[in-house]
This record gives sequence, C-alpha cells and structure tokens, in this order.
Amino acid sequence: MPLNSKPTLAQQEEHLFRVLSSERFLKMEGLGNEVAHFIYDYDPTWALDITQAKKRIKTKLDTERGIKVLEINLYDLCVELLKERNVWERILTAEPTMDKPDFLKMLQNMLDPQMHLAPAIKERITDESFQILFLTGIGEVFPFVRSHTVLNNLQTVVSHKPMLMFFPGRYEVSTTQGSALVLFGQLKDDSFYRAKRILDQEA
Repeated sequence: MPLNSKPTLAQQEEHLFRVLSSERFLKMEGLGNEVAHFIYDYDPTWALDITQAKKRIKTKLDTERGIKVLEINLYDLCVELLKERNVWERILTAEPTMDKPDFLKMLQNMLDPQMHLAPAIKERITDESFQILFLTGIGEVFPFVRSHTVLNNLQTVVSHKPMLMFFPGRYEVSTTQGSALVLFGQLKDDSFYRAKRILDQEA
C-alpha cells in the first residue's frame, strides 16, 4: 500500500485482515531482531467505526482462520487494577477536589507502566491461549498513561506473540529523527523506535 495514499476504512480493514492472518505475521518473520509490535494509527474521528471494524476482524480471524485474538483495553485494565487495590472510590471522590496536576501525578504513580501495567498484562496473557494481542483504550488513558511508555515496557513482556496497538492519531516513522506517536493528531509523544506501522506491512 503506497505510503502517501489515504485508503478508506473498508480498505484498511481488509488490509488488516490480510496481514494479521498471514503466516509471515503470525510466525513473526522478517523482523530481524525487532519485537513483533505493530501500530494501527487511524483518524480519531473514526473511533466508533474502528470499534466495529475491530470486532469484525476478530470474529473473521476466529471463524475463518481459527486465529484467536486477545484484546486488552488499557482503560478497563487501569480501572480493574485500581479496584483491586481498593482505591477506585477514593479516586472518584478526590478528582473534583484536587488540582489537575496533583490528580494527574497521583494517577501516574498508581498506574506506572513498569511497576503496575506491564506486570498486569503479563499476568493476563500468561493465562490465555491466543495468537495475536490487541492493545486498545489508548486515547481513554491519556494523559495519565503514555502510549510510548507502555510500549517500551512491553518489549520483554509481549515478545512471544505479535501485538497490535490501536492508536487514535498518527505514527510518524522516520529513519533519521526517530519515530513518534502523535495522539489525536496533535499531542506528540516521546520517540519510539521499535514498533512497525501495520498499514505499511505486506501480507
């Protein structure tokens, strides 16, 4: 697919299915020493349509190819972790009364990707049988969880299966300046070098 073209959502959905169901993708071939982490960056205004497309892709992979997808939604995971630690109600009570920077810092400490999110994801994938991991809920956890820090901390946790992050924004891939995640097309994250853009992959 040409880098400069702007395929429709239907074309992107078809491309995703072809790539995700390919032997090359499933066997993590042609990556050199890189981890099999991929990013599907999409127009944030497509969010609701993307949710439906994702469901169709998961169902089609399962029913037509027997490929199981495990989806981990970061927002749901964060809420789960806070409830497990019995701090969810406290957070809901504190939010209206705290300054935004203080509240943000508190959440960032409670949901540190290295200390909390990566181990929780590792625990969940250990208990499941699947061929592909979908990571979703990226926009919902901003700004208290940054996508690049999650990806950096999952390089060793999710290394035995391919992972696809659904990202509402742009993934700017540059060989000279380092690649960057631009959330909602506006908020530029720190450089991230290891993931590949799924729309640039061939089936």
